[in-house]
Amino acid sequence: MTETAPAPFDPVPTIASELGLPARSVAAVVELLAGGATVPFIARYRKEQTGGLDEVQIRTIGERRTYLEELEQRRASVLAEIAAQGKLDAALERTIRAAQTKQELEDIYLPFKPKRRTKATIAREKGLQPLADLILAQPPAGSPLDEAAKFIKPEDALPISRRRSSASTTPSKAR
Repeated sequence: MTETAPAPFDPVPTIASELGLPARSVAAVVELLAGGATVPFIARYRKEQTGGLDEVQIRTIGERRTYLEELEQRRASVLAEIAAQGKLDAALERTIRAAQTKQELEDIYLPFKPKRRTKATIAREKGLQPLADLILAQPPAGSPLDEAAKFIKPEDALPISRRRSSASTTPSKAR
């Protein structure tokens, strides 16, 4: 069974309904802008195609087209990212497809957005959280080195970064 590719995004119906303009005029403007025509050129020399739209209306159509295309691209990348995580279900997909603004889409995506991998995150993944909890609790018996030895595995070695002291990083101004 083969999946059918989704139809290419068409912003014309959305823009026409939002701005209360004829779909034929909006489609003509979208096509002319996509072909590289400028707003003044369209307003002056393509009035018969656009139904006499003025520069303000043409510019609004162009801005809205750009926004909707960016929204659709972001929607596709959000769907792909959540699907790659294995967390996309039918209800979530419907919610994402129903988002009308970029902000609404980002709010839906936020819980699924990958977090930054810090050294602490890597250490937790390697099972060192209990050691950190133990050190913070400061048990009365046993040395921290003896306790740490229970958690250290040579195959899970963490990179150690040594910070330079501020004296060695600043040039001296001896004259």
